Amino acid sequence: MFGKIIEFIKNHFDFRFYGVSWITLLVCLSIVPMLMFMPQKFGYENELLENIQMAVLFFIMYLCLTSKVNKHFFNFIALALTIIIIREVNCGRTLFFPIPGEYHKYYSWKALPWPWLGKLAHGLYGLWITIVGIIFFKKEIYKDLWKTVKNIKLPVWQVLFGCLGIFMGAIAEEATNNNFIFEEGFELLFYVALAGIIWLYTRNKNFILDEEE
Repeated sequence: MFGKIIEFIKNHFDFRFYGVSWITLLVCLSIVPMLMFMPQKFGYENELLENIQMAVLFFIMYLCLTSKVNKHFFNFIALALTIIIIREVNCGRTLFFPIPGEYHKYYSWKALPWPWLGKLAHGLYGLWITIVGIIFFKKEIYKDLWKTVKNIKLPVWQVLFGCLGIFMGAIAEEATNNNFIFEEGFELLFYVALAGIIWLYTRNKNFILDEEE
């Protein structure tokens, strides 16, 4: 029994520390000085940390769209990332409807002169999520996902960093009384960890599943 567990770990988990793992570790460690010295305004909507996050998300899309392996799968990942990107700008509300003379404050959809705009924006966003979900099943992306999970080792450190980013970002509001640097810093950690995973799965020979002719 113990031997089977060891064999399973060897076949499905990669504990090596790659170059992208060092980058992710650096981002993780940088959260402490960010919390100590970075002004809260850098964690506001559309400010420094969120703009860096968006840059990382678009970099992940680039990695997916330029992948020479498993293109069917990674093209869908790029498509799915648009859901996260749209969410980051609240369907465009924080981009287009800041309150004049105020900082980090935005008109609610209901406060706009066009009350139907919010319903339209959220309706289109919901429709887009539905379309992406339909593509997931219609194009049988789940088979590619299962093939990847089944045959490629998980980069353990990248996954752990990503989980840390998700967990700490999720508890940020309650644990820190709306410390925006805390929340956005760990959200950035998750995106960088995800970028590292995509990099390994598309560029590193130890993780590439198969070459497409």
